[in-house]
Amino acid sequence: MKIRLGSTEIGFWRYLALWTLVAVVFAIQSSLTGGLGDRPSFGIFTYLRWSMVQWYTWAALAPTVFRLAERYPVRAPLWLRGLGAQLLASVCVTFVAMVAGALVSTLFEPSGFAEQLWFFLAQHFATGLLTYWALFAIHQAMHFYAEKTRREVEASRLATELAQSRLLALKSQLQPHFLFNTLHAIVTLLDEDKVSAEDMLLRLSDLLRAFLEDYDGQEISLRQELTLIELYLGIQRTRFKDRLTTQIYIAPDTLDCAVPSLILQPIVENAIRHGIGQRVGSDNIEIESRREGDALCIDVRNRNSTLAAGPADSAGHGIGLSNTRLRLKELYGDAAEVRLDMIWPEGVACRIRIPFRELEGPDDAPEFSPELAPA
Repeated sequence: MKIRLGSTEIGFWRYLALWTLVAVVFAIQSSLTGGLGDRPSFGIFTYLRWSMVQWYTWAALAPTVFRLAERYPVRAPLWLRGLGAQLLASVCVTFVAMVAGALVSTLFEPSGFAEQLWFFLAQHFATGLLTYWALFAIHQAMHFYAEKTRREVEASRLATELAQSRLLALKSQLQPHFLFNTLHAIVTLLDEDKVSAEDMLLRLSDLLRAFLEDYDGQEISLRQELTLIELYLGIQRTRFKDRLTTQIYIAPDTLDCAVPSLILQPIVENAIRHGIGQRVGSDNIEIESRREGDALCIDVRNRNSTLAAGPADSAGHGIGLSNTRLRLKELYGDAAEVRLDMIWPEGVACRIRIPFRELEGPDDAPEFSPELAPA
């Protein structure tokens, strides 16, 4: 059995124990002050009986006080009307408490109901009014705390939804250029090499299915991410044939680390587009992961590219790296970093640094096998 106080429920025995504690405290106070001056002194059990009659009455009326506090709140803009209603309610409920206390007392006292009612009005009416307003204040405090908690939860939910919307928008911008280039390459290969075109279509189908997967959030394991990037690299190797080779160096302790889903695809796409896509000759794409303290470091290098002098190039090659930087900012704040560096003797390295955290829960995506990545 539970007692409902506004929007809060409390177990009956806990509720009774709380009011019993109040009755005992006031009984002890009355016992200690009894006999002072001209006041007669009584035994502790007599004081306890009187106190329990008084406070158990308020225990029975407290749910009503909370309902009245909900129905007539003292809040803007109608706070004056609410205050007037509460003033009237406090007098009426306190009088009801005095009547109830007097009725119960007649069962234990030799005097009649009228004398008991007069005694309660004279001795306990002011205390009753204070009790009513104390209960009202408790209700108001509980209400404001619940409202504050609700608004914080709502603000957190809206912030999460906003961040998810931003991340989904950024994620959706990573795909169109790649899809256009791949479909164009497939159309070209249909007349020249139907087997290669079919292989590209199968890999593209697997990759598109992965694009549409949710993976229960914005993060997947590095193992899953490498499986997806291998599908992408397979398409590009088919497209560029012997001009493109890939090498992947993965530290085993980083395979289960959490990374943003599809974080490597735009970076590798940039490496290919600004390397072999714009310059003659062959190119080699290298992907390396390692742990440095509390950070996961991922490098994507290409050997046939360069950085022109200027802030635009050092900040990132186009929309791919810009969106990557924004995604990392949304997910990790200042704890993440992405930058471009020149490598010797020629080439560019994109270096990603994010907090190292192993992904909890089972992996549902195909596992990455190092032998899938050609040396």
